[in-house]
Amino acid sequence: MSVRTRALRIYGRRDLRLECFDLPDPADDEIVAEVLSNGICMSSHKAAEQGPAHKRVPDDVAETPVILGHEFAGRLLKVGSKWADKFQPGQVYAIQPALNYKGSPDSPGYSYPYIGGNATHVLIPQEVMAMDCLLLYDGDAFFKASLAEPMSCIVGAFRAQYHWSPGTYDHRMGIREGGNCALLAAAGPMGLGAVDFALHGPRKPKRLLVTDIEPTRLESARRMFPPEDAARGGVELEFLNTRELGGGRQAVVEFVRGFTCGEMMDDVFAFYPSEEIVEQADAMLARNGCLNFFAGPSREDFSARLNFYNVHYNEHHLVGTSGGNTEDMRISLKLMGEGRVNPAGMITHVGGLDAAAETILNLPDIPGGKKLIYTQIQLPLTPLDELERRARQSEEPLRSVFVGLDRIVKAAGGLWCAEAERFLLSCDELKFPDD
Repeated sequence: MSVRTRALRIYGRRDLRLECFDLPDPADDEIVAEVLSNGICMSSHKAAEQGPAHKRVPDDVAETPVILGHEFAGRLLKVGSKWADKFQPGQVYAIQPALNYKGSPDSPGYSYPYIGGNATHVLIPQEVMAMDCLLLYDGDAFFKASLAEPMSCIVGAFRAQYHWSPGTYDHRMGIREGGNCALLAAAGPMGLGAVDFALHGPRKPKRLLVTDIEPTRLESARRMFPPEDAARGGVELEFLNTRELGGGRQAVVEFVRGFTCGEMMDDVFAFYPSEEIVEQADAMLARNGCLNFFAGPSREDFSARLNFYNVHYNEHHLVGTSGGNTEDMRISLKLMGEGRVNPAGMITHVGGLDAAAETILNLPDIPGGKKLIYTQIQLPLTPLDELERRARQSEEPLRSVFVGLDRIVKAAGGLWCAEAERFLLSCDELKFPDD
């Protein structure tokens, strides 16, 4: 018996349609799965804007539409016999979308008609399992598994850092253990994930500097990661509004020199693509320091000045990473399953599948961090800091939903959490009607 799904499919540039249809009967090498949550990524916005001009969206998408969304998690429902010794119905999963199957750019969430995150049910093709990209998760919330993909980008960036062993050219991969680390323009969602990973990941710096120019975001980051908690974990954590320093790049450099007792920074990550940020990062590097340009620029001709005297004489390195690999995602899932890393700080909005299209199309104009879609329900995209106001303005049954969520989120310090997810998924009044 075929499984019916409701999914958001792309037919062309800015042509997104929420539709119901039957999935094909699964073959012995395929898996049927339920999707519970999906994170909205700027990459989905780019795919919606470009349509078939996007490198991962098929040219014939108008005739064979594909499901958008690649940050998703859910439960396995029916496992084909080929994979029965490895996967079981009921297991919670996430997917690494960068399959690289036979060198193809095709990815779930961009290229396939029957698998993508903005859906209630999907048919997982054999290449996902063949490339070991169906990953199991043992944790307390689906949203954490959904955010393993963006979190893996952070893990990959930290693992890509390198330093030479003294007197050799042997590369020691990863940030310097017990060194000095700076995260620039890092009070946004990905920056917050990087703070979490730096404080709770497998390698910790001795000192961690987090900068931004937006005081509200910095204060929120400070509440999320109190410096006194970091100190108990052995890390001296400092938040800095660089705009308040005055004096431009040199003032920032002088602050860093004081903060590090003259040592400067072993590892620096730039989370915003601006010349100013890149040049700040370059100027604060220590000898044998590594600058990671994390932010993805939209301009192909983006450039900034680097001090090549320091590249030659002070062994400065420059790296850049775009996305994470399967091992990075495994590390993310493991750390979240163990409760060491919590990506909740990334999330600022939640909504139902009916809100996915508008969210994707308008993503650059929606303030805040990560937008999380729960695919089994109908719910307007809602900022977490507006739950109380939405409750006052709404009628039943939404009013009761917002009241309950507001209570739970406030008790969690303003953060999305497993209890909020369970409450939302238990609201039968939000579920789609049977088709």
